[in-house]
Amino acid sequence: MNAYEEYMKSITKDMRSELTQHGFTSLETSEAVEDYFNHVKEDESTFVVINSVCGCAAGLARPAAVTVATQNDKKPDHLLTVFAGQDREATDKMRMFIAQVPSSPSMALFVGQQLVGFIPREHIEGRPIEEICMDIKAQFDEHC
Repeated sequence: MNAYEEYMKSITKDMRSELTQHGFTSLETSEAVEDYFNHVKEDESTFVVINSVCGCAAGLARPAAVTVATQNDKKPDHLLTVFAGQDREATDKMRMFIAQVPSSPSMALFVGQQLVGFIPREHIEGRPIEEICMDIKAQFDEHC
């Protein structure tokens, strides 16, 4: 591992754990993403956060995702995260399942392998966290 990769791994450790300490499973390889989707049941819901080092991920996306995933009455069966820029192959594979314009941070909700909700970066950046929480909540309430 070169110095840059080691530095990025060290500074993103806390950013990753901000989700994993609240029940999100970090998928760090393309095989892990593919394996997950090969085994998820058709009626199971999965909430995915494509994590990022940017300020809108730190101040908006991660806090909103954690708040709704831990406090909403209706919750997805599974919570996952991939880290854009860090787990490139895993993020690329996840984006194949999402089939939306690549953006990070972003959030996706699946039922089985079907994408039923997507919140791109442009619906996160510059918005009040309460509005982002309400967007996530509305998707959970409808699909979980």
